[in-house]
Amino acid sequence: MTFELQHTDSSSDARTGLITTDHGQIKTPIFMPVGTCGSVKGVHFSELRQQVKAQIILGNTYHLYLRPGLQVLRNAGGLHAFNGWDRPTLTDSGGFQVFSLTGIRKLKEEGCEFRSHIDGSKHIFTPENVIDTQRIIGADIMMAFDECPPGQSDYQYARNSLHLTQRWLDRCIKRMNETEPLYGYNQTLFPIVQGCTFKELRREAAKHVADKGADGNAIGGLAVGEPTEVMYEMIEVVNEILPKDKPRYLMGVGTPQNILEAIERGVDMFDCVMPTRNGRNAMLFTYNGTMNMRNKKWENDFSPIDPDGCDVDLVYTKAYLHHLFKAQELLAMQIASIHNLAFYLRLVTDARTHIENGDFTTWKRSIIEQLGRRI
Repeated sequence: MTFELQHTDSSSDARTGLITTDHGQIKTPIFMPVGTCGSVKGVHFSELRQQVKAQIILGNTYHLYLRPGLQVLRNAGGLHAFNGWDRPTLTDSGGFQVFSLTGIRKLKEEGCEFRSHIDGSKHIFTPENVIDTQRIIGADIMMAFDECPPGQSDYQYARNSLHLTQRWLDRCIKRMNETEPLYGYNQTLFPIVQGCTFKELRREAAKHVADKGADGNAIGGLAVGEPTEVMYEMIEVVNEILPKDKPRYLMGVGTPQNILEAIERGVDMFDCVMPTRNGRNAMLFTYNGTMNMRNKKWENDFSPIDPDGCDVDLVYTKAYLHHLFKAQELLAMQIASIHNLAFYLRLVTDARTHIENGDFTTWKRSIIEQLGRRI
């Protein structure tokens, strides 16, 4: 994987770049739709390519490990061959999911023992077997195994957790260097910066990660309950240290406002389940704010869903989508998911254009408040 830094904003840390993988190129800043189990919920790949214009999607190691399982993925020739997605993919290490299994997981130096949320069966993730698992899945970008501590962790817990993550990272890198890709194309490993909301720990983590010289780096453990302004502060602290010539991936974030604020602070890559999860629950994102399509106010509104937004939606009216949600038609969730994903991709594409034009900060300030309005 390579990264070419292309443009920088004169009044902020926003920048554009080009990531090149063996499955294609990714223009940054970029939003990556989440395909947890090998699919983006309710959205065909043809729609992701043509309407959403997705350049890369995610899979999740924990979920793919449990279903369909490593043997099926190995027999298929990896996730790309299994699901037919021919563009780049990224896999989370499964750390966040495992550590979310409160009460059915046990953390220790070797790794993390846990019980499947599906059938209660017992498993263990270690830095080594998580690398092996991601080799089998075959993602272009793999994530190091880390502990994602609770957002309100005290300093001592956060410090111990970070040092465990650092030791695990060293083991991940060693295992990565001992193994080879399985399917004839290259894979790369991103370390993850942790440290909760403690500046000292975030700086230590960023320095440790930067010294590894990876092709890209991730920022984890944010948007997990801390105040939004604290999240932005942690991004600034970390990005002062992470190398500027490598892509920076902010994991699991977030709202359209979060994304623009993070772009302004030098972040290049994003993922979040919000576009599809909120879409399935009738919330649409637009440049004018968010809309709850179950509200009666849309019942006789025959204007397009988003007349100033994504072309994909112009054939649907607000009244029609309102009707579909009230009737509990599956098409409602599909339309809303496609709309929201297309909006997120348009948002980062527009951000890229304004960075190139040199007016990103002005543009961002002109729209940031209305993005969060309830229409």
